[in-house]
Amino acid sequence: MTLINDLISDLPDTKVRNVHVGYTWIGVLSRNCGVAKNLGAPHNTMVRDIGGLTEKTAFELAEYLRSWNMIEAGLGLAAVNSLMSPRGKNLNVNDFLLENGIGKKIAMIGHFPIVNELRKCADELWVIEKVPQKGDLPDTASEHFIPKADIVVITSTAIINKSIERLLELSKGYTIVLGPSTPMSDILFDYGADMIAGIKVMDEERMMTKITEGGGKVKQFEDAIKFLVMEK
Repeated sequence: MTLINDLISDLPDTKVRNVHVGYTWIGVLSRNCGVAKNLGAPHNTMVRDIGGLTEKTAFELAEYLRSWNMIEAGLGLAAVNSLMSPRGKNLNVNDFLLENGIGKKIAMIGHFPIVNELRKCADELWVIEKVPQKGDLPDTASEHFIPKADIVVITSTAIINKSIERLLELSKGYTIVLGPSTPMSDILFDYGADMIAGIKVMDEERMMTKITEGGGKVKQFEDAIKFLVMEK
């Protein structure tokens, strides 16, 4: 968990103002509004200190990212993101992939909405998922296909399930870490990312309300967020 250690170690600290665990997303308000994917857990899973999470500091909650309980780890990543001030430039990552993916071999960890469009222009597109949809490959295919890819797109939820470091190690091509869970931190470049693409929450109240009300697809949050990209 070296990457996780580095993400957490130099964070500032402040009070947790609010925590919302929605069906699809988790939101934490501290210095800013940070979000992370809710990967879910069995109904008998216990979340530590439930009912008292807003009594913790944001750094204490960020330590939950080390947990193998996926709800706790999601809370931790959202807390990490809440302590960062996202920066970067406006760049449509979909446009970048469609332009730069022509004739390329692409490995995509996570089934993103752009899959069908990319299949039309890429030489090969390998979509790798823990729960594969039609045409996807199981996550065990990562070891075989990622090293062959010219472009590798990795969902930032891989930070939550602790697979991120191995996925970055496997990549020999241009590597993008993508999604609202992405910490907008240079630390990811040290581990092999070439581009990180995440969000900045512009309307905290609206974002947290939509998380609570079961918001799912990222486009449902577009009136509350700004997409940002950082390049190595």
